Amino acid sequence: MTTTTSPAPPAVATPAVRRPRRDWRGWMFVGPFLVVFLVAVVVPVGYAAYLSTYRRQLIGGTTFVGLDNYVTLLHDPGFWSGLGRVALFLAVQVPIMLLLALAAALAIDSARLHAAGFFRVVIFLPYAVPAVVAVLMWGFIYSDKFGLTAGLNDLLGTQFSPFANSWLLAAIGNIVTWEFVGYNMLIFYATLRTVPSDLVEAAQLDGAGTFRVIRAVKLPALRGAAVIATIFSILGSFQLFTEPIILKPLAPNVLTTDYTPNMYAYFTSFAGQQNNYAAAVAIVMGVVTAAVAYVVQLRGTRREER
Repeated sequence: MTTTTSPAPPAVATPAVRRPRRDWRGWMFVGPFLVVFLVAVVVPVGYAAYLSTYRRQLIGGTTFVGLDNYVTLLHDPGFWSGLGRVALFLAVQVPIMLLLALAAALAIDSARLHAAGFFRVVIFLPYAVPAVVAVLMWGFIYSDKFGLTAGLNDLLGTQFSPFANSWLLAAIGNIVTWEFVGYNMLIFYATLRTVPSDLVEAAQLDGAGTFRVIRAVKLPALRGAAVIATIFSILGSFQLFTEPIILKPLAPNVLTTDYTPNMYAYFTSFAGQQNNYAAAVAIVMGVVTAAVAYVVQLRGTRREER
């Protein structure tokens, strides 16, 4: 008896697994920003850090000194006086400006203020004025030799000068507050418009008055906006430059070259020809500003989570 073997079934070809193609469309949108960020931020900061490690000397030219510029900066009274003045400016001016912006936003958001749109535009309008024009205008008002202050001194027989040493920082703070209170007001007001009206009405039906609604409903909703406005204000305070540099011809004895760290870096670089040391000042101020802003953001985030 003969046995026959059946032929083996044909092998089934398994289809090749196709690797998913990488989608580059996201990089097409992000790419232009990354290029601008690299050219406008990363490269200048890196070049400033590179310059800060060198020193230009009369004999020997520009030589590598490592961290010597930073060590010198730590013992520089001019830098510390300017940094202390800016810190005082931040501690006093920023809370006043944010409180005024908050009060304006709450007033405009309430239904009891007539012509709310008009007041919103009027309060925001100073922010649209160029900083140079605003400082020149306030410089004319503050000058005790001409302008409004000089006229009041002649009328009252006084010798008051906002450009005196004890009043100058407050005068600059008033200018900055006038310029930016409308900007911060708009941040708060935009956040208040996102608060559900049903939540406010429910609180009112439960017997909550106006101040109770503000404290229990509106202020908690403004925590994130308050953190953003505070960080922007901190950045602006540490970057204080336009106002004092324009007012310097009106008060040359008070507005010295080290009145703020930015002025110190500017005059050190362009007048003193110490570009490397000015780069060290800029790097240190950038680190200080970033550190303070990070601490404020971290504290604000933790409070919001709680």
